[in-house]
Amino acid sequence: MKLGYARVSTTDQKAAMQVEALMDAGVAKDKIFVDEMSGAKAARERPKMVELLNYAREGDEIYCWRIDRLGRSLVDVVTTVQDITDRGISLYSIMDGVDPSTAHGRLQLGLFATLAEYERELINERVRAGVMAAKARGVKFGKQPPKPDTVQTKIRVVRQLLSEGAEVKAAAEAVGWSRATLYRYLKQFGPETVPETAVETRKPRSRSIYAAKTATAPRGTDSAGRSRNRN
Repeated sequence: MKLGYARVSTTDQKAAMQVEALMDAGVAKDKIFVDEMSGAKAARERPKMVELLNYAREGDEIYCWRIDRLGRSLVDVVTTVQDITDRGISLYSIMDGVDPSTAHGRLQLGLFATLAEYERELINERVRAGVMAAKARGVKFGKQPPKPDTVQTKIRVVRQLLSEGAEVKAAAEAVGWSRATLYRYLKQFGPETVPETAVETRKPRSRSIYAAKTATAPRGTDSAGRSRNRN
């Protein structure tokens, strides 16, 4: 089945010309999908393009007036073309003479793919250069540190919980912190100390009974007081 696609901006009145060219190529008028919107939107953001891609089946033929109607950039165009051809659908561009059934048409599609890859690399290079320039100006990337006012507000909440007998871990989790984070912020922002009741203390490890007996047994005897000397 022959299907057609046309795109015009809201200020462009050339839809009739594109539709006529598609009909001359043998596409029925009711099988032509027309998007009236800016070319700034990607193919997958265009309602009629999405409808066309969902409607098309393997063995169908999609005609467009010009290849640039298929996307907002060369990369977008090539991605759309790849999506269409991978599904076993033939693509024809009337004005560009793109015909995948000919060697020349396949060469054109290959050149489009090469140029799209080149454009991707240029975009990546510009992004990297922009990041380096921003870092040189002191711009910080990644997660931003919390505001001091927010930290101090949470500290007051934590102190209140601790004064009411809450455990350190529970108080920290109540404000979204770990125990280590809580202690770090208390040290950094809080002039007061953590209530003594909230400080975790460890009981001294008790010595074993054997060790205690050995420590008190006279030299030359075992833990029971028996002589170690053999007759």
